[in-house]
Amino acid sequence: MSEHLQALAASIQKPFRRMRPPQIVVLVFLALVLTGGAILCLPVCAKSAEPTSFLTALFTATSATCVTGLIQVDTGTYWSTFGQVVILVLIQLGGLGFMTVSTIFFLALRRRIGLKQRMVLAQGLGVSSVSGVVRYVRNVILGTFCVEGAGALILFFRFLPEFGFGRALWYGVFHSISAFCNAGFDVLADVSYGGSIARYVTDPVVNLTLMALIVIGSLGFAVWGELRHERRFSRLSVYARLVILITLGLIFGGGALFALLEWNNPGTIGSLDTGGKLLAALFQSVTLRTAGFASFNQDALTEASKLLSSILMFVGGSSGSTAGGVKTVTMGLVVLSTVSTMRGRRQVTVFRRSISQQDISNAVSVALLVLGLALLGAAVLTVCDRCSFLNAIYETISALCTVGLTTGITSTLCTASKLILIVFMFFGRVGIMTIGVGFMMGDRARERIHYAETKVMIG
Repeated sequence: MSEHLQALAASIQKPFRRMRPPQIVVLVFLALVLTGGAILCLPVCAKSAEPTSFLTALFTATSATCVTGLIQVDTGTYWSTFGQVVILVLIQLGGLGFMTVSTIFFLALRRRIGLKQRMVLAQGLGVSSVSGVVRYVRNVILGTFCVEGAGALILFFRFLPEFGFGRALWYGVFHSISAFCNAGFDVLADVSYGGSIARYVTDPVVNLTLMALIVIGSLGFAVWGELRHERRFSRLSVYARLVILITLGLIFGGGALFALLEWNNPGTIGSLDTGGKLLAALFQSVTLRTAGFASFNQDALTEASKLLSSILMFVGGSSGSTAGGVKTVTMGLVVLSTVSTMRGRRQVTVFRRSISQQDISNAVSVALLVLGLALLGAAVLTVCDRCSFLNAIYETISALCTVGLTTGITSTLCTASKLILIVFMFFGRVGIMTIGVGFMMGDRARERIHYAETKVMIG
């Protein structure tokens, strides 16, 4: 039996031997999306026992694999238990990366992980070095299952009195994995309450557990490792310190602004008591970090809050994590560079360390690329579906930054708009990572031709 499994492992690796790591990452994710879409088309995946249209299945599979959370049909009411299991597997594979999970398969067969496989793993996890990457993967898998298991256990005991053992266990496991992977899918089927977790808008156990899972998943695997070995903040790397400070600032700053903007809005948190308002505002700030759970109707947000939500979705989580977005440190470098330029300084410094000009250029390029695509997509949605531009930009940023929150227009979009969102979700999970790590940060041949510098007018 072991020989057959080793032969299977060899056959799986063979087509990838001549490909570059970024190409392998893209093709693996594409294969997962198409396979998941094909399976979800089957009658057994729907509660109605009827085949699902390929566009709906493809949209759902892309959203699950790319850990986004945008849906055309409600996950809890439309998909059968088997269909929900397929979605959960896609979320787990998409959140950790298929190559990360497959490494466990190869290690179980005692097969040597070659340099090419290590490069692909480093590519998928967003780390710059292949040294120790296999041990790193082991720690990531172990840490992931421990955190998801703890979250599932807490949610299980919370749901147990309400749903009974079987459903409480399933709900606990599903929502723990969905939250940690920043996917935002739910199977509560509480459509009458407004969908997602709106039923538990003031429940501290559900909200705090999901928030903890979302934040831990969005910090990044590299930051985990540092926090595990270093207890003092000053001894952490500059990157880890930036991640922690920016994350805390966005969570609590965003929560305070949402509370201020929505305090008297009856469509969102206006009808809640003081504690409920603060909890809902904080959860909204956290879930916008590419998680996608909603504790109230997003369409009822004020225009100022929708703009703030779009900004937080745009930033997203941190590099090498289950989260999407432009990434915290990327936007941090853009802001630091802007401040340095306004102060007349050529060098960008933080924590008594200087940031290379190449890193600054990469950060600005990624931010501009995502912003340009989001605006272009929003313009198309506005023309094709005649929705407001604010709702359209909310939708496109949500897809491109793999958030999953919506103002309610997803299911009403035309086929062309849905295809755009599918491409955006895929690009948001794979493309930005591939461009940022595979091309911009890869080793490149030195330019042999240097032209004379010239001056241009700025501003």
